[in-house]
Amino acid sequence: MFKKHFYFLTIGVILLLAACSNTTAQEEDNYPNKPIELIVSYAAGGGTDTGARILQPYLEEELGVSVNIINKPGGAGWVGWADLAKADPDGYTIGYINSPNIITGYLDPKFNRSQSLDSFQPIANHVLDPGVIAIKPNDERFSTIEELVEYAQDNKITATTSGVGSNDHMAILKLNKFYDTNITPVHTKGAAEGSAQVLGDHVDVFVAKVGEAANLHNNGELKAVAVMTEERSPFLEEVPTMEESGYPEVTSRSARGIAAPTGLSEEKLEVLNNAFEKAIKKQQQVEEMEAQGLQVKHLGPEEYESMLKEDESSVKDLSDLLGY
Repeated sequence: MFKKHFYFLTIGVILLLAACSNTTAQEEDNYPNKPIELIVSYAAGGGTDTGARILQPYLEEELGVSVNIINKPGGAGWVGWADLAKADPDGYTIGYINSPNIITGYLDPKFNRSQSLDSFQPIANHVLDPGVIAIKPNDERFSTIEELVEYAQDNKITATTSGVGSNDHMAILKLNKFYDTNITPVHTKGAAEGSAQVLGDHVDVFVAKVGEAANLHNNGELKAVAVMTEERSPFLEEVPTMEESGYPEVTSRSARGIAAPTGLSEEKLEVLNNAFEKAIKKQQQVEEMEAQGLQVKHLGPEEYESMLKEDESSVKDLSDLLGY
């Protein structure tokens, strides 16, 4: 009798495992078949949120399901990023990760965070926003980046950042480290506060992203004197790069891309990769992004991961100046 019960129990377990395996295979084949949550770790209306909402309908068209944007601001992005990292890697929870902010957030020892790049599966980069240095047009001390650097080598000045460990902050540290400038970072809550500080003569220099400075430059409120990437920005074509001006060590960019929790299956990654590539490269999407001053730069999973690792290496190179 015991052997008979054991036999039927064994058969039952085998059938159950087979059914589970079949269900898993069907889920992979039918993915996605329900709405996907896209976490944005910043408040509605900001640059990351704006880009996400522009991309949303094009992504939904490619995936065939709703993509619901969930704003989770707080902790300099870490409320949303922590939730993303611990989510089920089933492909139904994905989110924007912002570099270098996310990297400085887990490398900073005072936060004692357990997350790292290994906590996330990169899917696609969406936006690459170059750093920019801008001044007041009527500043009598300097009118070019060369004059600014020369002045700051002999005099103390201040410059805005969007927060400790931000790409703006690191750009200032690089100037001080490689070109012996005396620039004191003034941390603000973002570009709106930073530009107001400069326009109100409370801070000397506006260090931000092109997407945050282009309109201010074009309407004459501020004057962009240098872009901090290898190539000139299409939004500020007349503004030279730092490398052109003789300061190749100072680079700065803000990357906004999409990732899943680590553990996402190869099959689901392929589905998401294909959908994001098609959606991001849609000409109408690109034009809508450009109208907001957002530079589209698609990278697939491997290229995006390589860029994130480069950003991590860059942050580590400045760890002593950041106090890590």
